[in-house]
Amino acid sequence: MGGEGQEPKTSKKGNIIVTNGGKANLGQWGRAWEVDWFSLACVIFLLMFAPLIVYYFVMSCDQYQCALTGPIIDVYTRPSHLTEIWNRTQFLNWRAANIYFVWVTFQVFLYMFIPDLCHKFLPGYIGGVQEGARTPAGTVNKYEINGLQAWIITHILWFANAYHFHWFSPTIIFDNWVPLLWCANILGYTISIFAMIKANYFPTNSDDCKFTGNFFYDYMMGVEFNPRIGKWFDFKLFFNGRPGIIAWTLINLSYAAKQQELYGYVTNSMILVNVLQGIYVLDFFWNEAWYLKTIDICHDHFGWYLGWGDCVWLPYLYTLQGLYLVYNPVEHTTTGAVSILFLGLVGYYIFRMTNHQKDLFRRTNGKCRIWGKKPNYIECSYTSVDGEKHHSKLMISGFWGVARHFNYTGDLMGSLAYCLTCGFDHILPYFYIIYMTILLVHRCIRDEHRCSSKYGKDWKRYTDAVPYRLLRGIF
Repeated sequence: MGGEGQEPKTSKKGNIIVTNGGKANLGQWGRAWEVDWFSLACVIFLLMFAPLIVYYFVMSCDQYQCALTGPIIDVYTRPSHLTEIWNRTQFLNWRAANIYFVWVTFQVFLYMFIPDLCHKFLPGYIGGVQEGARTPAGTVNKYEINGLQAWIITHILWFANAYHFHWFSPTIIFDNWVPLLWCANILGYTISIFAMIKANYFPTNSDDCKFTGNFFYDYMMGVEFNPRIGKWFDFKLFFNGRPGIIAWTLINLSYAAKQQELYGYVTNSMILVNVLQGIYVLDFFWNEAWYLKTIDICHDHFGWYLGWGDCVWLPYLYTLQGLYLVYNPVEHTTTGAVSILFLGLVGYYIFRMTNHQKDLFRRTNGKCRIWGKKPNYIECSYTSVDGEKHHSKLMISGFWGVARHFNYTGDLMGSLAYCLTCGFDHILPYFYIIYMTILLVHRCIRDEHRCSSKYGKDWKRYTDAVPYRLLRGIF
């Protein structure tokens, strides 16, 4: 956030006292300690309807060529169609269960044993151990970063199968997409329930747990901050990156293979989806150590929101563009394709360079050059519970001088480019940009509430210097 130069020291419960005009305010770390009625209503709504939203979107493509209004019109004209829709839905079968079991088991194997294999077969291999941010209990967890290696190995095997071994069809994911949805839900709910039980009976660190007394909120938002099994198996890092994000590019490749099978060619729109989203995924794993400093790791607890979300929401709704293009192939003009590619690449550049500037500023404590000049920043201070005063810096140069969350602006540009690949005949593929806008605006508000509590008047000085969140002159 704003190029902070250091992480805060915390009390055992992760509270930070900041001085604000001579009055001490209690700032929260992570999710809430208490639940208001609005938050509880939102939690219950999501628990009830998020799985139905995913099913509805997938079913709309499977049965209605991705027309979101198709099922509604059908049921409205004849209510018995609701039963027919359900009866036409593919259900869980042993083939899908075996595919999903092998997939998750293989990713667990890579996550746990890549370091040992590298040490054994690569002399001089040092390893990818990185430190995360300080937790509310004061713990600094270590992570074995190997997502890029896992992604490369997985995709080498995928292409080796497609072009040489032929163990399975490259369309295997698309062909089993609906049955795999049930498998993903089973894993998502299983890991969420297990996380809840673990937090109550055998937490990794009891001082990093937050109980509100409300079961639904605790189940969804999580109780444990960093649940782990053993020394290295971290639930947050594994479930966000491996079943979800590594699968992202494989899913898109399966969609492209299905287009080839159905129509005899792959459209330039499908190529754009694979290229632009592939760049995003590769960036994630290339900068996996940077991910350890994001809101997911630094502030979110592990519950249904992350457990089910990583298993179901991410792979099924982040890949809607490719799914749509299987049912509705779109071929852009050269000008149109180049324009979409340009928008996506510019968005990626802004996203990556903004984060790079923040990381460089943080690593060098401001002793660097941003856009060829020494960066300007605002000196901030805060006081922890033990009465000790700490200092930090908020950068107001480079992209961080344009807007307070300009990395999100780049992210949204890339998200829009993904959607534009699908043309304008249906709204379904545009769900992603709508969702990402809501998500990132909400994150802006969450981040800024936390920083305001932490820095007090210094935060006001910062927002005066950089008045806009995403777009200068607009928001």
